[in-house]
Amino acid sequence: MAVFTQVSKTEAAALLSRLNLGQLTDIEGCAGGIENTNYFVSTLRDGEPHHYVLTLFERLSFEQLPFYLHLMKHLAGKGIPVPDPAADARGEILHKLKNKPAAVVNRLKGRSELAPGASHCAQVGAMLARMHLAGQDYERSQPNLRGLAWWNETVPVVLPHLTPEQATLLQAELAYQNHVAASASYEALPRGPVHADLFRDNVMFDQGQLSGLFDFYFAGIDSFAFDLAVCLNDWCIDHGTGRPDPERSRAMREAYESVRPLTAAERELMPAMLRAGALRFWISRLWDWHLPREASMLKAHDPAHFERVLRERLEPL
Repeated sequence: MAVFTQVSKTEAAALLSRLNLGQLTDIEGCAGGIENTNYFVSTLRDGEPHHYVLTLFERLSFEQLPFYLHLMKHLAGKGIPVPDPAADARGEILHKLKNKPAAVVNRLKGRSELAPGASHCAQVGAMLARMHLAGQDYERSQPNLRGLAWWNETVPVVLPHLTPEQATLLQAELAYQNHVAASASYEALPRGPVHADLFRDNVMFDQGQLSGLFDFYFAGIDSFAFDLAVCLNDWCIDHGTGRPDPERSRAMREAYESVRPLTAAERELMPAMLRAGALRFWISRLWDWHLPREASMLKAHDPAHFERVLRERLEPL
């Protein structure tokens, strides 16, 4: 949630007024992520304070964004606690600000839990399964834009920045994932809309209870097993070493399966999906680390973390 594009109070106030969200009282740039420009905005409407998140999209296009925004609308309508995009008088939820795509969503209550226990992981697992089921009748379709095709395009770009040992590992794992993707078991994996980035900082808890999921701008149609693997690789590992935590991993998987049991193909390929999840974020962090963009509050993540996670997920020879 870095600030790439500066938005004035006047510009923000005009958009909020057009959306009938009240009079702007405060605007504050958000630090944290690295994809979009985000501001926390507060308004006064009918004498009551309201809180929103204003997002300007720096990489996603006007053509790509309806998938994400309408997915959030769809999930919110099914009772999943996600941000609900605000519509204008014509019912449009994708807006324009500073000649860039923009959206305004309600700000979720609570805070992120960056040191989760088994209870937090169980709640995330169950909610992820609920989200997968709720999205099955979503009619729009868009591939995971950070999936295998993007890995194949991006690895050659980051290879010159790696040590020979790192380059060997990266190329070997990419070859393995291409092999997996060509298998019949992979074709049998259940698919639908996935979050694909449900890390600790994208979930809110209020008094110990999960209160919201947000940042759906990496979502796409992909395997549910991959989405679960991404969560296991963040929520259920030791961040210092990248090693899986058995208790938290078990809590998340059991809670997920209490809502949506895994298929035989998903169970078979879960080790490969855990490796795929680690590879995806190692590649993207290498890309952001070595080929950064300017932003006034940019903080790129260290790619070494997901290199460690991948090494821990490799099956014994």
